[in-house]
Amino acid sequence: MTETATRPDPQPTPLARAAAVPVPSADSLAGRFPLTRNERAASTSLRAQALEDLQFGTTFTDHMAHARWTQDEGWGQRGIIAYQDLTLSPAAAVLHYGQEIFEGIKAYRHQDGSVWTFRPRYNAARLNASARRMALPEMEEEDIIASLVDLLRADHEWVPGGAGESLYLRPFAFASEPFLGVRPARQVDYYVIASPAGNYFPHGLEPLSIWVSREYHRAGPGGTGAAKTGGNYASSLLPQQEAYEAGCDQVCFLDAATEQNLEELGGMNIMVVDADGSVRTPRLTGSILEGSTRASIITLLRDEGRRVTEETISLQGLLEDIGSGRVSEVFACGTAAVVVPIGRLAGHGMEAEIAGTEVTRRIHDLLTGIQYGRRADPHGWMYRLA
Repeated sequence: MTETATRPDPQPTPLARAAAVPVPSADSLAGRFPLTRNERAASTSLRAQALEDLQFGTTFTDHMAHARWTQDEGWGQRGIIAYQDLTLSPAAAVLHYGQEIFEGIKAYRHQDGSVWTFRPRYNAARLNASARRMALPEMEEEDIIASLVDLLRADHEWVPGGAGESLYLRPFAFASEPFLGVRPARQVDYYVIASPAGNYFPHGLEPLSIWVSREYHRAGPGGTGAAKTGGNYASSLLPQQEAYEAGCDQVCFLDAATEQNLEELGGMNIMVVDADGSVRTPRLTGSILEGSTRASIITLLRDEGRRVTEETISLQGLLEDIGSGRVSEVFACGTAAVVVPIGRLAGHGMEAEIAGTEVTRRIHDLLTGIQYGRRADPHGWMYRLA
């Protein structure tokens, strides 16, 4: 058995504490983003056709939320408007310096026709944490949630009801001021767009093949790894392409400081299940995104009485533990993909197969059961939008 650097279970992070604050009812938040209806909204037949064969992130609803911030007036004009192309100056600061943040959250249709989302305060608090790191203005968390409420109520007919389907909501904000100097922008635009979506991975719970990148890193100490900002994802695209060329589905990054320890996949956190049923996941170091799905899975696993630790996990130690049988499963998790097993780790001069999926499938069923209203919600994570 290999040694890993382990710390006692940490106290709740600032983000976890913020996410635990109750959210006012959707009815009390509704109307903060007044609706101007899209006069060219899709017909019932066109919408039904669009919902027939859903991919991820390719179809969009009739409306979007918008708000604008200026240094002089703060968050001023806001509303739900027609989904449309944006008009942006070629000098907009975001195009030159990447001052941008975003979130991802889903809306789920329950069997009775109602529409719910999952832990929206978590996403709102994380958007603001990203804003602080990227020198963008924060928005009141309840206003962020209100933008989801008002957009969903305008486009509720776009929420699909099939197995594994949802309406993916994408809040984002960027520096729109036309200015080529290097400083925080004095004008920022915030939007929320919505996309009806099927499974992120078309093959569902089929195990993924993961390429471990040794040449590239997603983020470094003191960088932007804990923020949900586009640059982190852009830097993952070249190694992701390398993964595809090697016959793998996704890429896993090691830490930039030692180049030895697991951090996360290009867009998902990673968890390791030991043969004794305990679970380990890389500890938050400031270069790993603190995922809502990750945090929720840790809670659900502990509810079952499993020991869950957040610790430093070396690649070499993991490979040895897979070979010895100490590790029985490895899985990835995130909002888009939810939970998916990892069946193979590969890289230059290394390869390991992982056969187990029992805990992965169970936690997938538990979490999606809560999200789709098929199971009880003991922690009050679900929030009714409409």
